[in-house]
Order: sequence, then C-alpha cells, then structure tokens
Amino acid sequence: MPTSQGTLSSEAAQHKILIPVLICLALAILTVVTFWSLKDCGFINFDDDHYVYENAYVQSGLNWNSIGKAFSSELVKKSGHWHPVTWLSLMLDYQIFGLNPHGYHLTNLLFHVMNTILLFLIFRRMTKTLWPSAFVAALFAIHPLHVESVAWIAERKDVLSTFFWMLTMGAYSYYVEHPGFRRYFLVLLFFILGLMAKPMPVTLPFVLLLLDYWPLQRFQEIKPDYEVQTEVLKSLTSDKQKKHAVIYPLLWEKVPLFALAILSSIVTYVGAQKIGTVLSIETLPPVVRIGNALISYIAYIGKMIWPSNLAVFYPYPKLLVPWQVLGSVLLLIAITVAVFRMVKRSPYLATGWLWYIGTLVPVIGIVQAGAQAMADRYTYIPLTGLFIMVAWGVPDLLKKWNHRKEILFISSALSILCFSIITWTQVGYWQNSIILFDHTLKVTDYNWLIYNNRGVAYNSLGNYRQAIEDYSRAIEINRIMQKPILTGELLI
Repeated sequence: MPTSQGTLSSEAAQHKILIPVLICLALAILTVVTFWSLKDCGFINFDDDHYVYENAYVQSGLNWNSIGKAFSSELVKKSGHWHPVTWLSLMLDYQIFGLNPHGYHLTNLLFHVMNTILLFLIFRRMTKTLWPSAFVAALFAIHPLHVESVAWIAERKDVLSTFFWMLTMGAYSYYVEHPGFRRYFLVLLFFILGLMAKPMPVTLPFVLLLLDYWPLQRFQEIKPDYEVQTEVLKSLTSDKQKKHAVIYPLLWEKVPLFALAILSSIVTYVGAQKIGTVLSIETLPPVVRIGNALISYIAYIGKMIWPSNLAVFYPYPKLLVPWQVLGSVLLLIAITVAVFRMVKRSPYLATGWLWYIGTLVPVIGIVQAGAQAMADRYTYIPLTGLFIMVAWGVPDLLKKWNHRKEILFISSALSILCFSIITWTQVGYWQNSIILFDHTLKVTDYNWLIYNNRGVAYNSLGNYRQAIEDYSRAIEINRIMQKPILTGELLI
C-alpha cells in the first residue's frame, strides 16, 4: 500500500507534467484565435503568383518530376533562392487544396503554432524555468511584426525554416546532455532541412554558441565527456588558457554547421545575382546601406515595443537623416556596453542581445537583395533575442518590489492582450491585394512598388482607370527616387 508521502510525490510529478501541457494548449489556442481571420484571406499579387497561382511546377502537384524540379536550378529563377523543401511543401498544399488560398494560410498558421510550442518546450528544458519560457513563446506567437511571416503565403519559407530551426535547437539540447554521433546527426539533419527551406538559419551555429554560454552554461562547466579536455585543463595554470581549452571544443563541434552555413550563403548569393535582385554598389552605395542598416536595427526595436504603421513593403527613404544614423550608432553602442557590464549578473542579456544583432546580419541590408529598406518578416527569428531579454530581465528588475508576482502577471497579460488585438487588426489587412496595398500606402511614403502592384490588382479587376493612375504614380515616384540612388546622393 503506497505511503502518503509517495502519493504526494506522485501528485507533484503529475502536476509538474500537467502545467506545461496546459501552457502548450493555451499557446495554441491563443495563436489560432489571434490569427483565425486568415481563413478569409486570399492570394496577394506580391510573390504569391511566383510561388503558387502562376507557378506551373507547384501546380503539377507532388510527383517524381516536380520533386526533381524542386531541387533543380529552374525554380531558383522564380524566387532567387534554392529552397526545395519550401517548394515541396507548396506542392503538397496544391495536391490537397488546389488553388484554394485558405488551405495555404492554415498550413502557415499550423507551422506558426508548432514553432511557438517548440520554442516554449525547448527553452523550458534548457533554462529549467517555466513562466519566462512561456512568456517568450507567447510574445513570439502573437507579436504583430510576425503577421507578415504567417499571413503571406509566399513566406511559407519563413515559418517552415523556423520549424527546422526549432527542431535543431531541440536536438542540440539533447545532444548537449548526452553527446554522441546519433544526436549530433539529428542536429545536422534538421539544420540542413532548415537551410533547404530558407537560408535564414545560416546564423543558427552562432546562436548555438550563445546558448552554450546561457542557458546551457557550457563555457563555465567542464563536461566529463571531454576526457582530452579535462586532461589538458589539469596541465594549465592560466585562467585564460583554461577558458580557451573550454571554448575550443565548443567551436570545433560546430565546424560542420558553419561550413554548411557558408555554402548556403554562397548558393543564395549566386541565385539572387542570377535573377538580378542583388543591387550593385553603383545603385546603392555602401555608405547608404550601412546607414540604413544601423537605423533599421533601432527601428525594429521601436516596432517591437510600439508596432504601428506596419507595411508589407518599406521603400528606401529619399534621404537618410544624419542625426538618425548617429543616434542609432550611439544607442546601439550604449545598449551593448550596458549588456556586457551586467553580463556576470545577468548572462541572458548577452545571449538575447547578440541573438538579435547576429541573426539580423544576413537580412539587414549590407548585401542588398531587393529594394526594401527593411521588412517585418526579417524579425521572425531575431525578435526572440529581445523577448529573452524582457522575459528574464523584467522579473530581475522587479525582484525587490512588493507584490512582484501580481505586477508581472498583470503587465504580462495586458501586453499579450494589446499585441493580440493589434495582430488581429493587422491580419485583417491581408484579405486581398487592394486592402493590403491601400493600408501600406497610408503608412508609407514614396512607395512606387506598391502603387505598381496595386495597379496590377486593379487591372486584373477591370478597373483600368485606377490602374493607369497607379502606374503613373509609380513611374513618377520611381523617377524622383532613382536619381539620388543611382548617383549616390542620398544624404546620411
């Protein structure tokens, strides 16, 4: 007959399992409810044509020929990327849904839900903390900046590559606990699949190093698995030598991942060059790109805190204001210095900040692919770093306050509620091309590309007068914007 102590222990174990399960369920419901109006959204004549409704390869469905085409260079001409896993997923959707856009949207939403739950489970496992991990996942689930990645059918590559990103992190946490070839092979496999969905995971090896620092604490601890390392450490006297002896194996084990990331970057650059989406130095001088990149780093933080005037396309500004560039530089330096001054007491700040800075590097615009100054979809992975800083930093900041738990609960609930409402509204703009482009033109200036695309949309609807007006406006803006860009006269 079980003792009362054994019964209590069993109940505690069940309780420990039940709470994470309920949190996963709550995250799934929150995400689905917030994005549910996606079921009423259609295709957008902005890349959705290239990816689905005018793509004969996708519309051939899944067969041996189409699978071969997905891995060939022919489809690179459609998007500028080699991402066969994304093509295969879209082919499968066509096999199931045909040209019904609702099915594609719901598939995107399904991946977003899975990404959210995986993020929670992985951080809970790595940090051994429940509620901060749940808050990071909740912010990831409902933040308005993530609407573009979920609501845009052409951005299937975003949610799909992130799904494999999460699986790679999960497999890595298991590998760290019990190092071995089989577990490392899973890390490699998921990483390769992520790169084959979208090249954004090229920064993932760097993120794994950050996770080694915090929360996995592999920089501080000497694992018994590293027998050679342990023997070397015994013979070292310098702290610096010991740190190097600990760090080198962590770098060495990621060499295959870095090699794959470099290969993927080269393939992506060559593919983008072939279809002409990589802008030349003459078209957009380096000084302009760097100035815009610095401003974008701060602009994304601003939109994370106050997500207003979100648009499907942000054109390059006619002029870059010098004080904005200088202010961005000073603010980035100030945050970095503050983070590293607190690194011993709050190591999560360094991981979160470097996660944000590092994962934005491929899309920040130093190598410019496309005409956008910035894009909401580029924050789908990077914002997680800032969410980490908030989720662990705010409780630390308030640890001496009275009624700390009540304050944290109310502020967390209010922030989730506010972001959910904004996201619900933002999803509504994706019903069709006209509504989306009307909203974009209200919140941006000199947006020649969206005028052009709205003209295409009106032309397809038979509203030729409005189409001509939009085409004319696009030509006029392009003429105004082109001269300073081509001659390098953008002020910074």
